[in-house]
Amino acid sequence: MGQIVQTGQEGKIRVSKLLADQGLCSRREADHYIEQGLVLLDGEVVSQLGTRAYPHQKVELATGAKQQQATRLTFILNKPIGFISHDDDERHYPVAATLIQADTMWHHPSTSAAHAKLPQRITTRGLAPAGRLDIDSTGMLVLTQDGRIARLLIGENSPIEKEYLVRVEGRLPPEALKLLNHGLSLDGQPLKPAKVSWQNEDQLRFVLREGKKRQIRRMCELVGLKVIGLKRIRMGRINLGHLPLGQWRSLAPWEKF
Repeated sequence: MGQIVQTGQEGKIRVSKLLADQGLCSRREADHYIEQGLVLLDGEVVSQLGTRAYPHQKVELATGAKQQQATRLTFILNKPIGFISHDDDERHYPVAATLIQADTMWHHPSTSAAHAKLPQRITTRGLAPAGRLDIDSTGMLVLTQDGRIARLLIGENSPIEKEYLVRVEGRLPPEALKLLNHGLSLDGQPLKPAKVSWQNEDQLRFVLREGKKRQIRRMCELVGLKVIGLKRIRMGRINLGHLPLGQWRSLAPWEKF
C-alpha cells in the first residue's frame, strides 16, 4: 500500500476536517488515526499530520480505526441537580461522569442486551459530555468516548433536536410565546427557530437544535419568566424514558440519534 505525501496545498482542506465533516470521526480522532497509519486518501495511507486533500477526493478510515471505534463507550445518564456536566467549574462541584459506577447502572430488561456487551471493567477515561446540562438542571446527559456522536450532537450545525420540560413562574402572553419560538437573540446573535408550547398550566415544552450556555433560562428571562425546574427528556430519537434519577445505561448498538 502506497503513502500520500503532501505537495501543493492550494484549494485543499485538511484530511482531518474532511473526515470530521463526513461524520466519520472527530478532528482529534482523525489526527490520532493518521499517526497510526489508519487513514486512507484515494486508497493510499496518509503519512503526515496536517495532510490536505481536495474535497472531491475519497477519504476513509482503515479497518483498524473502525475496530477501535467499535470499542468506544456511550452512556445515557439521568443527571441529578448538584452535578456539573463538564469538569471546568472552578467552584469544584461534583462532575456527572463520577456517577458512572457499577452500583448506579440501571438494571432493567430493556438494557440487558446492551449491558452484556460492556467490558468487565468500565473505564471513564476519555468519557466526555456531548452537550451541557447546568448544575440546577436534571435529565438526559450523553457521555461518550466516540467523537462521531459528540460532533453529531453538539457540532455547530447539528441537526439533532433536544427536548426539555421547563417549569416556569410568571405570565406569558401569546406574543411572548411567539418570541420564544422565533425572534429572540442572545449574545448579539439571533437564535434559531425553536418549538415552544405549553405542556400544562405551569410547564413549557422546548425543542431546540442549538445549545448556548443556559439558553432556555436566558430565553425565559427575556420574556419575563422565571425557570424553577428544567429537565432534558430527549436527544434526537433517543428518549430518557424511565431511567431513574442518578442512574445510567449503555447506548445499545441499534440505537441511533
